[in-house]
Amino acid sequence: MFFAIGFALGINSYIVPLLNKTLGISSAESYLVIAATFSAFLIFGYPASLVIGKIGYKKTMALSFLMFALGFYLFIPSAQMESLPLFLVASFISGMGNTFLQASVNPYITILGPMESAAKRMSYMGVANKLAWPIAPLFLALVIGKEVKDVALTDINVPFYIIIAIFILLGVLAMVAKLPEVKAAGEDEDSAEECPYAANKTSVWQFPHLLLGVFALFLYVGVETVSLGTLVDYAESLGLANPEYYAWIAPVGMVIGYICGIIFIPKYISQAAALKICAIAALFGSLMVVLVPAEWSIFFIVFMALGCSLMWPALWPLAMTDLGKFTKAGSSLMVIAIVGGAIIPTLYGFVKDAVGGQNAYWICVPCFLYILYYGIKGHKVRTK
Repeated sequence: MFFAIGFALGINSYIVPLLNKTLGISSAESYLVIAATFSAFLIFGYPASLVIGKIGYKKTMALSFLMFALGFYLFIPSAQMESLPLFLVASFISGMGNTFLQASVNPYITILGPMESAAKRMSYMGVANKLAWPIAPLFLALVIGKEVKDVALTDINVPFYIIIAIFILLGVLAMVAKLPEVKAAGEDEDSAEECPYAANKTSVWQFPHLLLGVFALFLYVGVETVSLGTLVDYAESLGLANPEYYAWIAPVGMVIGYICGIIFIPKYISQAAALKICAIAALFGSLMVVLVPAEWSIFFIVFMALGCSLMWPALWPLAMTDLGKFTKAGSSLMVIAIVGGAIIPTLYGFVKDAVGGQNAYWICVPCFLYILYYGIKGHKVRTK
């Protein structure tokens, strides 16, 4: 399921430069495809939590794959009609599927075992997720059999039919898989004493560590999407041969980070310590991308990605700790925060049009600074 999330998002790194070339639109306009995908999180993040409450995690996961399949199907008439608005609709519907899958699978993994080792479990999931990002553009390139500069929009039809069939199969597998329903400590009214911090709270808005974490996740998803989703486009703007091959730079860094998370959390370092280390690494990477000569700058995105690797695994358990009966509501806020993947890459596109691709990476620096603050202090903020 985490591989499917990464694959669905990785498709954008191939579609964005393709639309930019074939439709003759600006970078900002082509990055609207990513914005449409992630805007679904803002609209459907809370409804997804209600659906989970009604039908459970497992059936919600299965439902999400059907949404994915519908969204991917709409890419085919979008290509035939060369319609940017229809591409945006298709991306939005696939983003809706992503919303429901993220809303179910992330809290599921977080509360499946001890909270202090949640980042370790998330790291296992992250390896599958981030390896899928570069596989998506490579799969499209392999099936189409042409370089990006020679691809016509209608060339995407065959690979998308294959993708649709795979995602329908995944939906069926999700239904028949023996996945137990799980609940967080204190989530049931009759077990509220298991989570005394949440017992006397009346609203999810009374958890400052959660709200600060939601904003941290908003920024994180945005800068991670920039580091993962702009590589092919940036390589093409630098005039590098076979730009789709550069899609591997960020996932390599992220997988290295996930492996470190699997080894070191929680045995050697805490989830908060991992977040601080990763924020520092990401700051270094983002500064180097904008300061070194352009032809070398793309390789420093690996440090941004390395830093991003354990942010997701660490932010979820740090923000979700001690929510008790508000666990599903808190999860919905975290899922809504994924809309950062719509806003920040779109800002990147506008900045790129104004000052160029390399300088556009400056927008990542303040984002990583805030995430560093959350790792140092923000996750400790509590109300009485």
